[in-house]
Amino acid sequence: MTVGFPRGVLFDLDGTLVDSAPDFVATIALMAARLGMPPVSLEQLRPHVSKGSRAMLKASFPEFPEEEREALVPEFLSTYEGLLGDHAPPFESIPEFLAALDDAGVPWGIVTNKPEYLAVQVLDKLDWSERSKVLIGGDTLPVKKPDPLPLIVAAEKMGIAPADIVYVGDDLRDIQAANAAGMRSVAALWGYRLNDENPDEWNACVQMSDVTELMDGTKWPQ
Repeated sequence: MTVGFPRGVLFDLDGTLVDSAPDFVATIALMAARLGMPPVSLEQLRPHVSKGSRAMLKASFPEFPEEEREALVPEFLSTYEGLLGDHAPPFESIPEFLAALDDAGVPWGIVTNKPEYLAVQVLDKLDWSERSKVLIGGDTLPVKKPDPLPLIVAAEKMGIAPADIVYVGDDLRDIQAANAAGMRSVAALWGYRLNDENPDEWNACVQMSDVTELMDGTKWPQ
């Protein structure tokens, strides 16, 4: 195992491993066309991606009443599923980093708030399904992040104590879940967040501004 790497690593998915925002822009474009609305730009939608489907719909159709946006959630998910992965590569250097973990014998997995059936398809498209030791989606358990249970269950499935795992995520809920689960945490600053969110207030063990920092074992929380 490379010096500095933890015994195990868990990741968020969207905004941490995968730059999925362009997929969601394409999803909203199709829905907007049907609704006779203008499409949204990547810059407009990107900060909301880690907040989930309802947040993206609110950012895209702010003039719609909440109940009308809620009714659009199934269409949003089905439209996204139809083009999933078409415009959503891993962030630059993520494939090399995951290969480095594999070479070092460090098991890794994913805990995301994305519905499990969609997360499975993302991993299949990226050929990560066999390499990821565990996948917990937002509907795998009765609760999701920031509740710590998904991370605790993931640790159990990996056979590693939470204290020996580092969780990497780009959202406050990721850090809250990791801290509550007794895991060390890395705030992924290359991901998605709103302008008024301050990662300095998240209480992450470490902040990393670039994916390449993950390759440096000395930068991981000890």
